[in-house]
Amino acid sequence: MHGSHDGRRGRRTGPGRAGAVAAAGALLLLAGCASGPGPGPDPARGATGRSPASGGRYWVDPDGNAARQVAAYTRDGDGASAALIERIARQPVGEWIGPDTPEAEAKGLTLAATKADREALLVLYNIPHRDCGQYSRGGAADGDAYRTWLEGVARGIGDRRATVILEPDALLHMVDGCTPQEFHEERYDLLKGAVERLGRQPGVRVYVDAGNAGWRTPDALFWPLRRAGIGAADGFAVNVSNFQTTPASTEFGKRLSAKVGGKPFVIDTSRNGNGPYRGGAPGDNWCNPPGRALGDPPTTDTGDELVDAHLWIKRPGESDGDCRGGPKAGVWWPEYALGLARAAK
Repeated sequence: MHGSHDGRRGRRTGPGRAGAVAAAGALLLLAGCASGPGPGPDPARGATGRSPASGGRYWVDPDGNAARQVAAYTRDGDGASAALIERIARQPVGEWIGPDTPEAEAKGLTLAATKADREALLVLYNIPHRDCGQYSRGGAADGDAYRTWLEGVARGIGDRRATVILEPDALLHMVDGCTPQEFHEERYDLLKGAVERLGRQPGVRVYVDAGNAGWRTPDALFWPLRRAGIGAADGFAVNVSNFQTTPASTEFGKRLSAKVGGKPFVIDTSRNGNGPYRGGAPGDNWCNPPGRALGDPPTTDTGDELVDAHLWIKRPGESDGDCRGGPKAGVWWPEYALGLARAAK
């Protein structure tokens, strides 16, 4: 991120795990044909033997990075580290759909969630000209490629349940001027089209990304949200991959909600347990900041009618980018994960 952008872009993660999810989806497709449980291992338990959590709305991947790390620490006899990472492994986290096999990934994830009587939490992050050429640059080659990719996601979900977080940063980077003006009209059209296309799937809820409490004010976002189709969406998301506290995020969300017809919202609480980092250069405080902590566990029981859920949209323990000694964006970083868990209240 450019230092001049005030550090509000703290939401970096790489694309999804296309190969692993496609393989898991293939297993589930094979297993899903049986009318009852058959012999052999249950695909929903995964290679680590962990079962999804018994409570809550959202599916927990039994083969996620955190679960595999727990298994590795356990094999090594490091029970203390295993117990810390278990704080992450037992919670549902966002599944970021990759660019290459969207239909297979969406199908595999939603089938797995349905098998466990849960709902998938999906993040779509493939908008053209993504991330202004920074750590998570990339995205679809053009608008037509994005529409084709999105169609694959929608077909993959089918009639199964899913909550979709739509395109982290896509709006912000137009508002702040990071995304060149020549791409704005197409991007608004793509976001609005995505809201409408996903809205045709009977079990899907769509939340459009809408920044965080550390970045400007709701006044800068309500009109862009309207142009992006918030009227047809189920709501918006705040604090994705950022570190603003839950109270600050709730206040920000409520102020923005009042400007977009009272729409509800979800808050990413994955890493906000200690709030934002204040010790470094403001432009870099979003990228793998030290001393952060896991936030409130995911829940749909928020006690606030405008807050639909607290979610772990960013996958705790995965790097924001190759800053502060971290690996590339989206890569699992066990040392950082241990720090988040150790600092959690």
